[in-house]
Amino acid sequence: MQKSRTPLTLGWDAARANAVPALIIQAVMLALLVAYYTSHTAAEALSQLAEFKRSHGILFVIVASVTAGALIPELFLIVFFQRCRPTLRNVRNLLFTIPVWGFDGTLVDLLYRTEAAWFGDVVTLPVVAAKICVDQFGYNPFFAAPFGVLTYEWKNNGVSVRPLRQLFTLDHYRGKIIPTLLATWAVWIPLMAIIYSLPLALQFPLFGLALSFWVLLLTYMTNRFGGKIEADAPLALAVADVEELPP
Repeated sequence: MQKSRTPLTLGWDAARANAVPALIIQAVMLALLVAYYTSHTAAEALSQLAEFKRSHGILFVIVASVTAGALIPELFLIVFFQRCRPTLRNVRNLLFTIPVWGFDGTLVDLLYRTEAAWFGDVVTLPVVAAKICVDQFGYNPFFAAPFGVLTYEWKNNGVSVRPLRQLFTLDHYRGKIIPTLLATWAVWIPLMAIIYSLPLALQFPLFGLALSFWVLLLTYMTNRFGGKIEADAPLALAVADVEELPP
């Protein structure tokens, strides 16, 4: 019989289980950063992407967020675990995830622009460090992680109001948000160091590249919390042992 695990252990397990794909996306992002500063061709291509983002504004933000946060993870599920056979469940998932990630992406873009106004659109160690602190130790624990866990718990509970009642309790934060933060920080602190080392116009497009991984990891965490990992395991990048959190 397998031992139940504490919330902190669950957060560590999620980070460890997803370590390989996390390192892959971090390596890809780092390669793009190095290419931007060392290759004229790469810099030109990324600059065109930045100009495209500037010219299309909020429309680019919403489309990129929906694509990375909703469409790609659902296609991942259909192609690799449903043998390319979409079902009504996929449609229901998209009806939920499209508005959620469109809204979330808009907030992230606003965060990046606000930080640029506060600290400047320059790449120096103090500026990058300040932006990481605001992002990962301000925005993330006080909004992004609670919002993400709440919305996916809400979905996993059949759009029940039960998670809403639990949102503002200490036990909910300790048991659900803290382990999610541990798994998030292991992935996103290195990624944010890379993202904030680029000009503002490129920060959101590169965030979009990493967003799909985060959605899969978030789904993994919330399914583990609800004891639903067997049913929803295809949404995770790595499938661990099946156990529920202790009461």
